[in-house]
Amino acid sequence: MSFNKDRLEGKDFFDGSNDKLDVEVGSPVVEDEKAFAEQRELKRGLQQRHIQMIALAGTIGTGLFLGSGRALAAAGPVGAILGYLLTGILVSGVVLSIAELAALVPLTGSYVRYAACFFDPALSFAIGWNHVYAACVAIPAEITAAAVLISFWTTSVSNGVWITVMGLLIISTNLFFIRVYGELEFGFSMLKIMLVVGSIVMGLCIDLGGVSGQPRLGFQYWKNPGPFVQYLGIEGSLGQFLGFWTTFSNAAYAYSGVETIAAAAAETKNPRRNIPKAAKRIFVRVILFYVLSIFIVTLIVPSNNSLLLKSTGTASQSPLVLAANLAGIKVIPHIINAIVLTSAWSSGNSTMLGASRTLYGLAREGHAPKIFLRTNRFGIPYISVGFVSLFMSLGYMTLQDSASNVFSWLQDLVSAAAIIAWMVICIVYLRFYYGCKRQGIDRSELPWAAPFQPFAAWMALLGFGLILLTSGYAIFIHGKWDIETFFSHYFNIPLILLLYFGYKFTKRTKIVRLDEMPIRYFIDIANQNPEPEEVPAKGWRRINILWS
Repeated sequence: MSFNKDRLEGKDFFDGSNDKLDVEVGSPVVEDEKAFAEQRELKRGLQQRHIQMIALAGTIGTGLFLGSGRALAAAGPVGAILGYLLTGILVSGVVLSIAELAALVPLTGSYVRYAACFFDPALSFAIGWNHVYAACVAIPAEITAAAVLISFWTTSVSNGVWITVMGLLIISTNLFFIRVYGELEFGFSMLKIMLVVGSIVMGLCIDLGGVSGQPRLGFQYWKNPGPFVQYLGIEGSLGQFLGFWTTFSNAAYAYSGVETIAAAAAETKNPRRNIPKAAKRIFVRVILFYVLSIFIVTLIVPSNNSLLLKSTGTASQSPLVLAANLAGIKVIPHIINAIVLTSAWSSGNSTMLGASRTLYGLAREGHAPKIFLRTNRFGIPYISVGFVSLFMSLGYMTLQDSASNVFSWLQDLVSAAAIIAWMVICIVYLRFYYGCKRQGIDRSELPWAAPFQPFAAWMALLGFGLILLTSGYAIFIHGKWDIETFFSHYFNIPLILLLYFGYKFTKRTKIVRLDEMPIRYFIDIANQNPEPEEVPAKGWRRINILWS
């Protein structure tokens, strides 16, 4: 059976000189001149320490530091912890799935490109533009959060000024060498790690009575006001369960972007080694940075705190700042707020990277205008960066409404888009998995075979599907209908269906059959282009790699 690469809708996977290449499956096919085209146009500037640190803390942003207060107020301490833990387990299945595909096919745009190979070009078009849409909403959410955080120090300056400043910073850091982005993210991630560790230590000191003049708290707030919240005033276990279920949307926003480790695969040095390394540690990072942080917050901030329950439009809603203020610590809130502010910049950077590379990948596939393929002298797809940057203007909605209200609305939109993206990753991976089965390809032949598959992918797919359909359940309760909430929770479902079926009927695409997937072709590429041996690290570099 032969495979003509033109069938991969994106002929630009390869250099134009090879446009007519017809490859016999199973034959050695790849010489240096047949390398993926984007690996020549884009610069491989992300080192192992960059990709490890981005995976470790790159997507930790305002969803954890600012949005977690919303989860605590809605679900109580136990409900918030369970929500973030269960979402983290599901997200781990997504990361393992995308990393296995990225190790085999290190393409910029990652799962958007894989959808064309292993499912249907129409799905590639739909999820690609869905990802771009999500980024166009997520970046304004981050810069809006930055405006919320800056208001901790001053309210005399318009939020529009801070939104403009933050937007320009994100644009500038995405227009230079990919290595510059990597170094910035490395530094920001170190700050976020120090903040998380410092917050855990501070929280333990407050909880155990280590702050002068403050009593020992222990699990006091788990007892009063209690481990769960009677959500929407509904009494009994039903109200408590509904409050717990509400946290999944908050947690999805906090975890959104974890798939970024594979978004710039073509710009990552030795991706077949470094991307799986990052993915294998995802569960430990979920427990250490997300769940443990939420746990500490629940010990030192009561779920019925008035600043958690109302939208103040200021950083006083941040549970970390609340905890420090409640303990009477004067300087710490300023330090916390400053680092959380850098996390908004960092998370915006990560989102911009993923969106611009996805747009580049869409153009490679013919799903977007070819103008998005243009790169500057630094190897950055600057037209793609510029297009996504235009939507930062959505952040100026805060000038007409409370910044925290806009942040909550954008957060729900991003959560829904992230869940759909994760579901598509799982669907594409499962098609790939069963394609390997159909073609008799043993998983040992792959550059890296993720553990717990296909169970992790099935678990994530079904879990996120249920969460997506029920995320806006509250509006269906009598007297709770709200058009804005309905739109923010469910707009993405008809959007993805419209994009998929619209493209499918227009272009008359077909679902790729299991026995026609070019899996053997990509395995041959990997075998004919081995990565160099890993050089043992010495000194501080060894300590850093062991930590990461």
